[in-house]
Amino acid sequence: MGRVDAAETVATEDPWDASARGFYRRWWQAVPDRDELVEAVRTLGGTTQDVWVPHWRAVADRHEARAVQAEEEGDLALARVEFLATKTYLSIARFPDAITPEKGEVSRDCVRAYLRACAHLEPPLQVVEISYGEWTMTAHLRVPAAGTAVPAVLVMCGSDVFKEDRGWVQEQCVGRGLAALVMDAPGTGENPVPWSPDSVGAWEAAVDFLAGRPDVDANRIAAFGISRGGYSVMQLAGTAPEKLAAVVAVAGSPVGRLPEGEKLERHLATVNERSAWFFGAPGDGPFAEPLTLEELTARHSAWSLAELGLLDRITQPLLMINGSEDDHSPISNIYTVLEHGPLAGKEARIYAGAGHCAPEHAGEWIPQAFDWLATKLGADSRPGAGE
Repeated sequence: MGRVDAAETVATEDPWDASARGFYRRWWQAVPDRDELVEAVRTLGGTTQDVWVPHWRAVADRHEARAVQAEEEGDLALARVEFLATKTYLSIARFPDAITPEKGEVSRDCVRAYLRACAHLEPPLQVVEISYGEWTMTAHLRVPAAGTAVPAVLVMCGSDVFKEDRGWVQEQCVGRGLAALVMDAPGTGENPVPWSPDSVGAWEAAVDFLAGRPDVDANRIAAFGISRGGYSVMQLAGTAPEKLAAVVAVAGSPVGRLPEGEKLERHLATVNERSAWFFGAPGDGPFAEPLTLEELTARHSAWSLAELGLLDRITQPLLMINGSEDDHSPISNIYTVLEHGPLAGKEARIYAGAGHCAPEHAGEWIPQAFDWLATKLGADSRPGAGE
């Protein structure tokens, strides 16, 4: 079935777990019919691409056929819903990224379906290119028509969720009078910059791009990110504090010290659960190579915001969100951030009993986080709606 033996962990990467805390939490906000997802998971026959890709393409194809029909009939609202569903199931099909030529083709189809879903948006979706060193990064921008420069949010994606999966964040932003720029993380999607601690410069380039636009207020730019994106927003906030007016970080790590004792064992087991699954071609290696404790410690040290000397430089308003039982990004990271920098300006919401990113509470923390951002940026705050 595509699985090797792995330790039992609180969090799960099990592709047969369709719960809010399971594998499909990455797309939880974008799945239009969760019963359909559950049924598709129930009939899933394996994870290697010869089984995985056709399975999820079949679901995507059903939605695309409905989308095309709706578009031909002039029902653009329904066409958008169905093209977004097409995008979401193609996003699942390409997981974790374009690691093979076949998944590269799926990824291109995913982008195509998403852009077709956004063809009639107001304000329109702009596909923009941002230069950084020798690289060119493709990103998505939406700016409310306000007749004046508006605040903006840089939406920072994670390791296996791409900009097409964060369109709902743009909806939250533009509904509150905020521009939103969504960019793939370095080393993923349409961002060719190699991922390393130095790749924070790619995010700086994105802020500079926003600040240089006449329709964006350069003094009112914030950042929002989830998981690895949550780490990246804090890394950027500490690297270039003068460029960000506010930050929302959901389940970001690594920040400071590793947990100890049983919590460290659970953290290592959770990280290594990814090595139990195979998503490439038959015969390819696992999703991720397992780490020893020594390797985990070394990687943590290389990326830790404390080790990079950034924690005391995070001085802008910061809102952190996570579940208390997150073994991937332990909440000790939040406590570490609260121990550094200025006394005022840092806020946190920890959901008791929830896991990584607290997806089962997203209906609460998503609108409240964007209300918080709108307030900090002095935006024309109006109710927003997710996709």
